[in-house]
Amino acid sequence: MSGVVIEGRRIGEGTPPFIIAEMSDNHNQSLGRAIALVDAAADVGAHAFKIQTYKPETMTLNLKRDEFMVEKGNELWVGKSLYELYEEVQTPWDWHEQIFDRCRKRRMIPFSTPFDEESTDYLDSLGVGCFKIASFENTNLPLLRYVAQKGKPMIVSTGMATLAELDELVSTVEEAGCKQFVLLKSTSSYPANAAGAHLRTIPHMKHAFNCEVGLSDHTIGIGTAIASIALGASVIEKHFTLNRSNADSAFSMEPKEFKQLVEESERAWRSLGRVSYGPTSSEVSSLQYRRSLYISEDVQAGDELTKKNLCVIRPSLGLEPKYYERILGRKIKQDAVKGTPLSWDLLLD
Repeated sequence: MSGVVIEGRRIGEGTPPFIIAEMSDNHNQSLGRAIALVDAAADVGAHAFKIQTYKPETMTLNLKRDEFMVEKGNELWVGKSLYELYEEVQTPWDWHEQIFDRCRKRRMIPFSTPFDEESTDYLDSLGVGCFKIASFENTNLPLLRYVAQKGKPMIVSTGMATLAELDELVSTVEEAGCKQFVLLKSTSSYPANAAGAHLRTIPHMKHAFNCEVGLSDHTIGIGTAIASIALGASVIEKHFTLNRSNADSAFSMEPKEFKQLVEESERAWRSLGRVSYGPTSSEVSSLQYRRSLYISEDVQAGDELTKKNLCVIRPSLGLEPKYYERILGRKIKQDAVKGTPLSWDLLLD
């Protein structure tokens, strides 16, 4: 596993987590708000900015039969048809280029989630550095194959997918020519419960498919995301909003929270370090505050060391405490005053 490179940025071991701000429908049908989201994401340190690219007619049929209606989930969606929902929350295609240009000016990597061949081709024409596949499309093998054939890195959410389905997914994209891909552990509920995140799947997935693994996180707060880093997540994706006022807002982060995510993610990654025992360079000066053996009362040459005149205290200039029982009963070689650190040279043979 050598990592994944997207527009010159390496993702994987040895590099801080790659943090993606997902806009989804938080633009509220305003291009100005979408651009403001880009700027806010850049201001708080996001490395990438992701949108979604589709048309309602390529997502579903314009019908209001039961199976085409939203009956549960986010209360803002209930009672609408799937077509109405997608029509309402889609990101207009004529915004894409302006959004991507703004991202690049703000030094973020822009990309999107295609949902069909037409949107894939359109994104490719805009020069995206990678493609994202949504959890609900991870069994759509024709789409996976088509996207993989573009020869660009892929980031795939794995929500709901069984191990067998993931094996089929990976085989499909690899056979289609995509050798650089990231799988994102994900729970497809909005918001998701932290107890259902099952983050211990991350190292297993990483080993099973020999690829980079990250987290697409729909839980509230940053706890789940930070925990995932300790288990090997190299990518964190979180929904991002200016304020919580629309369909995705319940599981979206506001700028102040997202800034905390970016900072704490890197701090968590740096804290992993390596397997290390013994004092670090920053701990060397603290060694003096360990305990050691000291003379606790004035003694004269020939006196026997007892619990009354020998103690274990700080600092650590005397012999180590492990010798305490061994030294009790031995005699002192020379006079010593209270507060003298004990050394072997002070003891009679």
